[in-house]
Amino acid sequence: MSFVVILIIVIGAGVGVLAIFLVRMVVTPKQLAAVNDMIKQGRLSAAARIVRGIIAKTPTSAPAHYYLGLVYLAEEKPELALMEFKTVNQIGQFGEEVPEVEFRTRIAGMYEKFSQFEEALKEHILLTKLESSVAEHYFNCGRLFDERGKTDVGVKYLRKALELDPRMGKAHARLGLILYKTKHPVESRAELEIAIKLQPDYLESYYYLGKLLKESNDYTAALLTLEKAQRSPELKVKALVERGGCYMSMGALDKAVVELERAVKLAKDEGAPEALYARYFLAMCFEKMRNLDRAIEQWEKIYARKPGFRDVAEKLTQYQEYRSDDKMKDYLTCGREEFIELCKAITQQALQLNIRDVSMTPNGVDMIAVENDSEKWMGTKKMPRLLRFLRVSEMLDDSSIRSLLDQMKKLSIIKGSIITSSSFNRAALEFGENRAVELTAKDQLQELLAKTTLPSGSRR
Repeated sequence: MSFVVILIIVIGAGVGVLAIFLVRMVVTPKQLAAVNDMIKQGRLSAAARIVRGIIAKTPTSAPAHYYLGLVYLAEEKPELALMEFKTVNQIGQFGEEVPEVEFRTRIAGMYEKFSQFEEALKEHILLTKLESSVAEHYFNCGRLFDERGKTDVGVKYLRKALELDPRMGKAHARLGLILYKTKHPVESRAELEIAIKLQPDYLESYYYLGKLLKESNDYTAALLTLEKAQRSPELKVKALVERGGCYMSMGALDKAVVELERAVKLAKDEGAPEALYARYFLAMCFEKMRNLDRAIEQWEKIYARKPGFRDVAEKLTQYQEYRSDDKMKDYLTCGREEFIELCKAITQQALQLNIRDVSMTPNGVDMIAVENDSEKWMGTKKMPRLLRFLRVSEMLDDSSIRSLLDQMKKLSIIKGSIITSSSFNRAALEFGENRAVELTAKDQLQELLAKTTLPSGSRR
């Protein structure tokens, strides 16, 4: 009798458990469907209460955790949402209530939001296996591989995306950017041009195409393309710097100054690379325009932010005499006619030579001069000398000496001098050692200027 009772109890318990399970199978989906409607209606507190109740009874309910994550997203609590999504991932149960593709797309986006790029990449790779014909998944893999420095792998995924969807503009744009960075200008330009046709609102394509056109010396086309890139608030300063560079290469320094000053004014972060480059190129323009006060002002502002930026420290050292030495200041900044007169004064007073001919060069003045009559015996033939005065900021290399020697050969002159406001590098010094060319650098120029009474017109 006791056995029958026990059997009845066991069967009853089993039926009860089965009934509870069947009820949950019916009730829970209905509850979750109601939760979904509540989220859409903005009834987030009620939705959260229901799913928390389900989780309290069934902690391993993947749908309940998923919907609680959706509630947190609607409440703008992304950290809590990601925690729930991670729980769903650990449970690993997907189906009608938790569509796997939808879930993995959401959690990948959350991982990226919190800079967990490795985890995001894993999700996108899984998505390529779940939906192997969807180009978007391959694009996201390519993008993330590129951002993590694995450009070769990124290119393979991007090409697969374009194989599936040849009209995906952003994939062409990203591939064009990678090809630009890896020094494949022809292929990069082709991809960027396609990207612009397919997705003209993706302004980054205009920026990099503009840089390519600039690098190929097609400045007019580059200026037009970079002008379109300026519509992007994120790229505006960079585009202005590139446009300034185009005008500098074209020799239009006034226009370059306008673009670069706009870039400086619009830069929100004074220490950002684009802001530093804007000031640096602006200083270059002022230096070439002989406006050294304004050039030094820009170099000093760069130095205050980043002392090791390019050759700014050297520039400030190079021009430190400019503020304390009026004669050097005149040599560097006076106008063309005043500069000729100043070089004549150096030649006649400091070098004690008579001038026979004067001609302008791109960065200075050439003079043919001979010794004074008092320094030669009567009847002795005076040997001409070619003097080349230069006012440049760059250190001179051996090409400057070769250029002078070529000119000396044309003029049948056997002795020459280069007098510069900068200095000579080792190659220049070694090349000039056994040649009839005297090299006069900045320090020696200052000594010559000290022996010279400047023409009144050169002082300003």
